[in-house]
Amino acid sequence: MSSVRHMRQSGAALLAAMLTVTLVATFAATAMWQQWRAIEVETAERARVQSAWILVGALDWSRLILAEDASTGNADHLAEPWAIPLQEARLSTFLAADRNVAQVEDASTDTSDAFLSGQIIDLQSRLNLTQLADDNGVNEDALAQFTRLFAQLGLAQGELTALTEALRTAQNKDDANAPLLPQTLEQLTWLGVAPATVTALAPNVVLLPERNLRLNLNTADAPALMASIEGLDAAGANKLIAVRQLQHFRTLADARALLGGGVELKEGLHGVSSSYFEVRGRLRLDDVTVHERSLVRRTGRAVSTVWRQRGAAVLGNAGTTSAP
Repeated sequence: MSSVRHMRQSGAALLAAMLTVTLVATFAATAMWQQWRAIEVETAERARVQSAWILVGALDWSRLILAEDASTGNADHLAEPWAIPLQEARLSTFLAADRNVAQVEDASTDTSDAFLSGQIIDLQSRLNLTQLADDNGVNEDALAQFTRLFAQLGLAQGELTALTEALRTAQNKDDANAPLLPQTLEQLTWLGVAPATVTALAPNVVLLPERNLRLNLNTADAPALMASIEGLDAAGANKLIAVRQLQHFRTLADARALLGGGVELKEGLHGVSSSYFEVRGRLRLDDVTVHERSLVRRTGRAVSTVWRQRGAAVLGNAGTTSAP
């Protein structure tokens, strides 16, 4: 009996020991998982904050470039510094002159895996959809421009009619039921515009917060030139582009002299300078890429930010978050 009792006691002790080891292993695994999760969250948050600050710095740099450009003359063209895209470069190359940054090698300042790129786009090189409707109804000059553009792109004129009416309704401040006025082209779907139509229009149109803005003849592409200037054909648009590459138009009279009397340029519709620009920044940090788009307005040498949007992509799978 004593041997049986001894065996039972030994089995119970062994079982208790196994349970104790299992509990300790479970608690240790839980603690390690929580610690790992805390580290991952802290790392992700630090990367997010660092990315935000870097892109803010890039935006400020772009604003400085545009402000300095304002002091060089009234005309804006594609040979100016702001129009040259920044190709992807290691962020540390921008900080090479800073000895403190070069010497410090900790996790918070290591930029060896950070790459920055971006560009500034003249938004007055495109037709402004906001001009389609004003306080008095439909703007006939703008409607004629967009009619020509829709014909070029093979889009139905009925879509233009519906879009014009939707924009007129959205701009009616007295209508409490008016839809929210979009700020970007992607948001045109709010007004019932088909996504395929938005995609087709995107390279040639823009939504700006002002109506009375002129198309910049120094920066506009051929489709926008042909749509904006009545009577201008592809040959005339290509001639404009070829000549401005050699010497930009300093005044509207320069472009008018080139086109001759057969094509009319209007002071209220055409110009050689711009006030609105889009700043695009792209930061690649390890396997995460952060994109940012900003609309900026330049008045004299003052450059202000109208809205900003930021999105992220991980290993090619895009997901976006907006922060206008």
